[in-house]
Amino acid sequence: MFHTAYATNLGTTDAPATQPTPTTAAQPRHYQYNDIHNTVCKMAPSIRAFQPDVIVAIGGGGFIPARMLRAHLDKVPILAVTMEAYDDTTNTLQHETNVVVHQWFDTTRGHGAKVPGGRVVIVDEVDDTRLTLSKCIEALREAKPAAIAAAVVHNKAKPKKAEVPDDVLYVVGEEVGDVWLHYPWDGVGVVG
Repeated sequence: MFHTAYATNLGTTDAPATQPTPTTAAQPRHYQYNDIHNTVCKMAPSIRAFQPDVIVAIGGGGFIPARMLRAHLDKVPILAVTMEAYDDTTNTLQHETNVVVHQWFDTTRGHGAKVPGGRVVIVDEVDDTRLTLSKCIEALREAKPAAIAAAVVHNKAKPKKAEVPDDVLYVVGEEVGDVWLHYPWDGVGVVG
């Protein structure tokens, strides 16, 4: 079975090892930047121990957590990919098994050249169906990295449409129920 590290159990020696209680399905969760920052800080020790050469941020939701994580990793470069399992206009799955890849990186130059033979950590904000994460892992394997880790700020406690391979380190910041998650970067109003 793949290795899962729960950030809520990392970095403390006096707290009991308990997993967070998932929210109920009826309550959407609203997050502020400091919530995400604190969760990423708790995930950082597991990712530092993995010693990544490069971060692959899945956009749009993985961009900000990837940048927050980078602050803990001594300037590890970030590569951006954009993949889409959900239709943004309807908030529904576009297809039960397909993920649309809109943007990928060149593995022959720049920071993309660090992927073949390197240690790569994928960052996304939420593992919902696991389709996007699975597609990203599959595409990364074509570049033959030495090791892959996947870090998600939130994992929805629900049946998944794909599995995390046994050889991929899977780091979860917080387990949540199968609810709609509202992230601060999704807002359009002025905050003040």
